[in-house]
Amino acid sequence: MLRKFLILAAAAVFLPGFTSVTNAQMTVGGHVGFVIPWVTHANGNTTTQFDAYNIGFPVGVTFKGQGHFAVDLEMIPFVSQKPHDVTLVVDPGILYSLEHGVTLGLRAAFSVNSSQVGFIPLINKSWKFKSQGGFFKAYFVEADLPIQFSRPTGGPATNSVTFATHFGLGF
Repeated sequence: MLRKFLILAAAAVFLPGFTSVTNAQMTVGGHVGFVIPWVTHANGNTTTQFDAYNIGFPVGVTFKGQGHFAVDLEMIPFVSQKPHDVTLVVDPGILYSLEHGVTLGLRAAFSVNSSQVGFIPLINKSWKFKSQGGFFKAYFVEADLPIQFSRPTGGPATNSVTFATHFGLGF
């Protein structure tokens, strides 16, 4: 038994030196901000931000390789006025960067402790800060179109479409 352990330990120490090393240039960044859902259409009814105040505070971590694609893991706590409620949406997504600070994206959306799921197409425009010495590297504005499907047990199925804007800082 000891002999097998020593052989495995020696293999763990020496074999990595024989493998090739891949130099993938992965960068990790993120963002913070706030999102305002301006207009929502659900089941034939349209509501606006002025009917019942609602705001979210997104926090995200972004993993970007050498190409145009990035993976973004975002969580958004939402505060609603009517009904007075706090909810959490987890929305991982894929982002594709274009030229001039423009990014297209598609996120999945999962409301925690809810029967709502959906997806969020988005377009983002960012601007880099002129001085690069600070923690934040850029600011951005984003247009989101969350499409949600709610299938509560014993309740009516509903679908909704919302137009929202997201403002924030990237790091």
